[in-house]
Amino acid sequence: MVILDNDGNRILAKYYDKNVFLTTKEQKTFEENLFNKTHRANAEIIMLDGLTCVYRCNVDLLFYVMGSSNENELILMSVLNCFFDSVSQILRKTVEKKAVLDSLDIVMLAMDEICDGGIILDADASSVVQRVALRTDDIPLGEQTVAQVLQSAKEQLKWSLLK
Repeated sequence: MVILDNDGNRILAKYYDKNVFLTTKEQKTFEENLFNKTHRANAEIIMLDGLTCVYRCNVDLLFYVMGSSNENELILMSVLNCFFDSVSQILRKTVEKKAVLDSLDIVMLAMDEICDGGIILDADASSVVQRVALRTDDIPLGEQTVAQVLQSAKEQLKWSLLK
């Protein structure tokens, strides 16, 4: 699973088969080739270096899910759709580079909830989002941002006035 920006730079990548790309340099070379083949194409699937790659473009990001050449393309596509939809829900429909980088920890967690060790765990975006979502009530006060504290205070004030 890989996310690249519109220049072909890696935002996030997770390779599960250590035998396919042994080094980071090999991964980067593959990602460059993948980007060069897909960034102008209108297709959703490509075979590259013996891997079946499904992908989806959005604003300034490209989402990829790869599998071996004998993987079912429909399964890979359902994983891709789940991954994209999960990220979209987490980022409240603003799926762009800055938003992904700002919430990279939650996006990585969503990736881990979808697939673990190359085994697909879940393909339902709403259940993935539900498992990775942090409620501000669960975050200790010292770790909350000022905006979160103000939002929490507003909600408490609103509920106290409505009683």
